[in-house]
Amino acid sequence: MRRVVVVGTSGSGKTTISSRLAALLNVHHVELDSLHWERGWVEAHSETLRRRVEAALSEDRWVVDGNYSAVRDLIWPKADTIIWLDYGLTRVMWQITTRTARRVITREELWSGNREGLGAVLSRHSIIWWALTTYRKNRRRYASLSRAPEWEHLTWIRITSPREAIAWLSELKA
Repeated sequence: MRRVVVVGTSGSGKTTISSRLAALLNVHHVELDSLHWERGWVEAHSETLRRRVEAALSEDRWVVDGNYSAVRDLIWPKADTIIWLDYGLTRVMWQITTRTARRVITREELWSGNREGLGAVLSRHSIIWWALTTYRKNRRRYASLSRAPEWEHLTWIRITSPREAIAWLSELKA
């Protein structure tokens, strides 16, 4: 594994797993959310995002986390491995709800100085609502992509629980 992409629905733990994997492999970790979000929760212009991704991938070895289909054509052809975090809906909703609550309470700074507020929990545009409404679509999408001929060069590793993820990472350490 030299160039790895970690995908999964929002709240599945992509950043947690990818940062641990990058540390184990001693490679650069790229969090696509950090390249996507500008101050004030403004989305980066598509050309800006693409330039940032290209720059981030200039190193020979990396772990990328995120589901941005707008830059998949830049990332996946260079990758050798996809880690698909395919956890059950109950687990994902638990993780995203507790993570969001922690971020709201602690006022944790995310990307470009952004912080999640009550809108992250209560609005129609909340990350929790987003995770719930995109969960099934994401599962279908990644199942389909894993069988697509254009991605035959990729090794797909499907992980279905946090326990399995921890065990897999532990095997890599050994």
